[in-house]
Amino acid sequence: MRRFRGVMVAWVLLLLSGCAAGSGDGVIRIWVAENTVDFTRQQVAAFLQSQPQFAGFSVVVEPVGEGDAANHMLTDVESGADLYVFAQDQLARLVAANALVEVAPQHIEALRRSSDPGAVQAVTLGGLPYAYPMTADNGYFLYYDRSVVSDPGDLASILRDCEAAGRGFYFDVTSGWYQPAFFFGAGATLTYEADAAGNMTAMRCTYASPQGVRALRAMINMVRSPAFVNGASASQATNMAAMVGGVWDQATVQAMLGDNYAAAPLPMVEGFQLGGFSGYKLLGVKPQTDPAKLAACDALAAWLTSGEVQLARYLEPSIQWGPADVAAQAHPQVQANAALTALRAQRAHCVVQGQYPNKYWTLAAALGGDILAHRYDHATDEELLRVLTTFQTTAGSYVTGH
Repeated sequence: MRRFRGVMVAWVLLLLSGCAAGSGDGVIRIWVAENTVDFTRQQVAAFLQSQPQFAGFSVVVEPVGEGDAANHMLTDVESGADLYVFAQDQLARLVAANALVEVAPQHIEALRRSSDPGAVQAVTLGGLPYAYPMTADNGYFLYYDRSVVSDPGDLASILRDCEAAGRGFYFDVTSGWYQPAFFFGAGATLTYEADAAGNMTAMRCTYASPQGVRALRAMINMVRSPAFVNGASASQATNMAAMVGGVWDQATVQAMLGDNYAAAPLPMVEGFQLGGFSGYKLLGVKPQTDPAKLAACDALAAWLTSGEVQLARYLEPSIQWGPADVAAQAHPQVQANAALTALRAQRAHCVVQGQYPNKYWTLAAALGGDILAHRYDHATDEELLRVLTTFQTTAGSYVTGH
């Protein structure tokens, strides 16, 4: 991949400097989420008008969401789009599948300067950026009813307030995405490394530790509260006073809570700050054999992820994706968004989600199921450590060649 970009760089720089302006032609295909298709078409039109050296290209924008786009590119790169949006946890797999070319050299400095640190980390593999940050709004935080919850910074207080009001506190304890809020917050870790074929080659896990026991005990105590409800979907919540969720549920929660709507970072629990995963939407460029087309794709990707376009994307009422660009994040209308403000504060306690084997999610669901069934309510610390030792050993068995 690096050699491919290397032999193209001289041609690309010549094109961008105007020495071969207007020489390119062909079709560029872009895959974006359905609710962003019209917006993207408008931005493409603006790009082509302002960049006449690429006027020979026509651009087709197609509605293919992040998950479907990544899955298609992993199985059939050749028939995939030239530019596509994907979630950051797919980066290593897409690079291994030769479905991404690294960011053009002339855009790297601006990317690193303008994007928040987590976004820069999310696009980087082996020291090189392989995609353009588009959003910084995937993660979770606390929604709550300000007329019920008096102290959103303390989980025990939240639960007491919900119990007193006869209202629910929602958290999905069976999800391997939400569980790390407790484990990572308590100081335990669980990460995997993948090889070029996408196989898990190494695992680093410290769940079987005093920190892991502390996290598991805190989850057990949370589930024992009469106010606890297992779940993380606002559309399925009833009588909810607090919920751990993401920005995708913002409109639903606002409509539910009205003037009492509020959002905050996750609370403290039993002496530690809840953490978890953070995530980003990225725009990738597929490797090209035509240097003129590669130059056009790079320039278009940089345009669609520029701070101005990220802000415009957020200001579009039907989209409102949270920017990864630090200047756009500082815009008053973005700052006024309670959910995004809570998420930005929460990211300081989170790690960027990497790649996890499919079996991990099943393993985490089983652990959560046992907590929900109250199997460990009266377990000693030694017994909980044995539970987590089994969990850690099983998680390690997913590593290739284990």
